Amino acid sequence: MLCQDCNKNEATRHFTQIVNNESVELHLCKSCAEKRGFHNPFKIPFPLAEFLTGMIKEKGGHTDKALESLKCPNCGLTFAQFSKIGRLGCGSCYTAFRTQMKDLLRKIHGSYEHHGKTPSTTLKDLKPLREERKLREELRQAIEKEDFEAAAKIRDKLKELLEPANR
Repeated sequence: MLCQDCNKNEATRHFTQIVNNESVELHLCKSCAEKRGFHNPFKIPFPLAEFLTGMIKEKGGHTDKALESLKCPNCGLTFAQFSKIGRLGCGSCYTAFRTQMKDLLRKIHGSYEHHGKTPSTTLKDLKPLREERKLREELRQAIEKEDFEAAAKIRDKLKELLEPANR
């Protein structure tokens, strides 16, 4: 997008002002923004990526050096690089930095699982799927605890839910 003032440079500064519930947007290049008097109120750049990744406290005895030297086997991005740029390099980074990402997401969002909104038209269609997921988790926990009687009951409920006649 070109600057709205000079129509030459790429717009790198984007401003939105809301007056009387109406939004006005202004897209300017750096020099035109400075000419209009817009400047960074923080005299230093705000390293958001470093702030977010700094929230990660490694469990399991890793030192800061070990944490920063973690590396994606696919693209070669290190955790230190991710901390600086705030973006992952490829899909494999999610696996390589899984523990750190889960901890970061939990601190930011309160959970590392996404529980988004569901359209009301599909809620009744999703109820059996949610029930199946819940029963499978209960079954896994019962097996881990070696509570095979409870596991058998859960298995039967799961089997009943999955029968084609009930769908």
